[in-house]
Amino acid sequence: MDAIRIRGARTHNLKNIALDLPRNKLTVITGLSGSGKSSLAFDTLYAEGQRRYVESLSAYARQFLQLMEKPDVDLIEGLSPAISIEQKATSHNPRSTVGTVTEIHDYLRLLYARAGTPHCPDHPEHALEAQSISQMVDAVLALPEETKLMIVAPVISGRKGEQADLFAELRAQGFVRVRVDGIVHELDNLPVLDKNRRHSIEVVVDRLKVRQDLRGRIAESFETALTHAEGRAIAVEMDSGQEHLFSAKFACPVCSFALAELEPRLFSFNNPMGACPKCDGLGNVDFFDPERVVAHPELSLASGCIRGWDRRNQFYFQLLASLATHYAFDIETPWENLPEATREIILHGSGKDKIAFRYLSDGGKPVLKEHAFEGIIPNLERRFKETDSIAVREELAKYRANRPCPACHGTRLRTEARYVLIGERNLSEVSRLPLAHCKSFFDGLSLTGQRAQVADKIVSEISSRLQFLINVGLDYLSLDRSADTLSGGEAQRIRLASQIGSGLTGVMYVLDEPSIGLHQRDNDRLLETLRRLRDMGNTVIVVEHDEDAIRMADYVVDMGPGAGEHGGRVIAEGTPEVVAAHPDSLTGAYLSGTRSIAVPARRNPADPERVLRIEGASGNNLKHVTIDIPVGLFTCVTGVSGSGKSTLINDTLYAHVARHVNGSSIEAAPCAGIEGLDHFDKVINVDQSPIGRTPRSNPATYTGLLTPIRDLFSGVPEAKARGYGPGRFSFNVKGGRCEACQGDGLIKVEMHFLPDMYVPCDICHGKRYNRETLEIRYKGKTIYEVLEMTVEQALAFFSAVPIVARKLETLMQVGLGYIRLGQSATTLSGGEAQRVKLALELSKRDTGRTLYILDEPTTGLHFADIELLLSVLHRLRDHGNTVVVIEHNLDVIKTADWLIDMGPEGGDGGGTLVGSGSPEALAANPASHTGRYLARLLPAPPAA
Repeated sequence: MDAIRIRGARTHNLKNIALDLPRNKLTVITGLSGSGKSSLAFDTLYAEGQRRYVESLSAYARQFLQLMEKPDVDLIEGLSPAISIEQKATSHNPRSTVGTVTEIHDYLRLLYARAGTPHCPDHPEHALEAQSISQMVDAVLALPEETKLMIVAPVISGRKGEQADLFAELRAQGFVRVRVDGIVHELDNLPVLDKNRRHSIEVVVDRLKVRQDLRGRIAESFETALTHAEGRAIAVEMDSGQEHLFSAKFACPVCSFALAELEPRLFSFNNPMGACPKCDGLGNVDFFDPERVVAHPELSLASGCIRGWDRRNQFYFQLLASLATHYAFDIETPWENLPEATREIILHGSGKDKIAFRYLSDGGKPVLKEHAFEGIIPNLERRFKETDSIAVREELAKYRANRPCPACHGTRLRTEARYVLIGERNLSEVSRLPLAHCKSFFDGLSLTGQRAQVADKIVSEISSRLQFLINVGLDYLSLDRSADTLSGGEAQRIRLASQIGSGLTGVMYVLDEPSIGLHQRDNDRLLETLRRLRDMGNTVIVVEHDEDAIRMADYVVDMGPGAGEHGGRVIAEGTPEVVAAHPDSLTGAYLSGTRSIAVPARRNPADPERVLRIEGASGNNLKHVTIDIPVGLFTCVTGVSGSGKSTLINDTLYAHVARHVNGSSIEAAPCAGIEGLDHFDKVINVDQSPIGRTPRSNPATYTGLLTPIRDLFSGVPEAKARGYGPGRFSFNVKGGRCEACQGDGLIKVEMHFLPDMYVPCDICHGKRYNRETLEIRYKGKTIYEVLEMTVEQALAFFSAVPIVARKLETLMQVGLGYIRLGQSATTLSGGEAQRVKLALELSKRDTGRTLYILDEPTTGLHFADIELLLSVLHRLRDHGNTVVVIEHNLDVIKTADWLIDMGPEGGDGGGTLVGSGSPEALAANPASHTGRYLARLLPAPPAA
């Protein structure tokens, strides 16, 4: 069969569509936001493909897999097993990195374990060498005479099980004692080990006192230990517990530092054997930040510069008063005017100095006690560790910040692992390289002898996986980059690269806008990757708005004609040329040039007197960048992926302005200074994070629409007669909601071998409210019926209520007329959530002195939706506000008043200002990648 046949698809807003999609081809599904693209691609094709494959598995296997809901469709033929690659962050686990997600870290661990050269941490110039028994004996005899010593052989290290067979074998060999998890037991009196816990077991070979005449006995003991423990032995000083590890394989010739055999788990920060013991392999540690503890340095200790230690807390204030008497400082002096040494004592304690503290006893009598002052930060640390109260812990957490672990310097690995080198670099240094540099390192790696034979296959696998990541435009990332800091687009392209690396054929891949977050230059490489996936014998279905992707597709499906209830139909299908020529296709009109987003006839000029200046920004890869953002204009920040746009705007600009204007405690990236903050009284960052993480959150609750709607219902005569207040019409509190489902409208049914089912509540029939509440009607509609309305329908219904109509109009203006008021926030895409936030800000009273920051607002938007969005952004600017947008979309860039182009490349090759000025000025800049693509869209300058 050479086509996927779909008949009678009615998922969500699909209107009973019939469609034939070619197999083993690249198909792009496009159309307006809300027209049914994802309903067709993900909720119909992928859901059915996955469901059929999973149902072919055993009932036992199915219980571990998440099954999707069966789509509402009459017939689908020709489906292959389906893999979906969506715009979701890979992981929120702090232990996940780019290296672990792509499995490259696993290959690196294997490479370093098999071909690495270990070095001594104290003498890094010395590679570790195998120790002879006589060297081990000499090291022991160098200990003080009469030192009590126990020589043990580590036979098992960190392995689960009861180990009964091992103990029986040791008994038979004549051994008397073993050390289990650090505790010595006699073999005849052993506790039963927990088979589910990891255990370390060492055989006690000998116990003795160090004396020169025992050389022979010590040598024999070491020989026995090395035989039983694969070349390893430990000499334990019985009084102090200090251990000396000896290895017949690796040891330092200077200080006898020894390392057990190199194993892959020594290089894993997720394994106790490899993780840094200080930070448990996380690379960061939390600490009480003095800047957060001293929240108001302009105030004195008495006035409350440190919350909880002022006059209102009698106990702590008495401590500080006694401290002030001892060290002769005034507690009424502002903190910033106190000497540095005094501030150090207050924060970190008096050390060995004893201070006379006056306390009031329970009877109110003064009591004098002498002791050292603990210090405010050690006090907070102690309380944080000792408390069992979640509320206290959350309160104290406000004063904590995060910094790289001082022991491993953020590398996550223990000392031994950091001193194993290949090609003069350790694993952490390789992981820190941008992927393009990392690939060059492995391409130039030259090993000899047995090491070369072992490493050859591993290195070629690492190189090919790195190349796939580079091909999808991720050459600026590093393998140690935490997965939870990746954008949705980056996470999706990592999974795409992993799929190509897997080499599967005969699969249906469904992708959701893979071009998000990609500069036009990197887009070409991504499209080549999609072609490659198709050429391997796979069916590739892509939901996409990018013009280049649409033109490159083998087959295009244009959904429409409108959004929501007005969408769900196939308007045009066929090759890109066929769709472009179709008279009813909106996408076709933009492809053919019949419709386009116009370049402004004139641009608003920048006023050199009114600028927001960032000086010396140096966060992440920024190289002391200084930029000017014109106040009152629409500015676009451009540049290839990883060039430093987000660090400059989100981490530096927004964070500093928010701290100044809103008094926020958000952590800001470093910069030398920011000028021009007096031009703003408000800063708003409209990002793509969800508007709520529970099904109870919805556009009506987030935008505040529900409050005036509930007021309207409670004002109905019938509601007044019954005494119903606005709270009666909330599904989050008892009273008006249905208690059987607690206002969810759905009840979860666990199915074990099938996916959990959500069935409508049989008391309220999915309406969330109880019968009495639903008897109240406003203009003939119940509260449930109002929440089921789309924004467009609600605007017509509430047109005479200005407070409601104004909020609904802003949702319409950002192209969200198709979403329902009560639609669960979890079903909204990142782009839709961002536009709901933008609508909320638009509905607020405008001062004309607001700084708006938006990060890729065109995500998920069709050409026509972008036109709508631009009209909103231009209107904000026309009211005197400053709009700063991070964007790759050339239709947005060409309409901006001012551009700031970062680059020239990503990662280490970026972080500098390539150019700034009008779009025309940037288009003429030969160093700008953005300018090169922009020049094609701008009218040619008039001939001189």
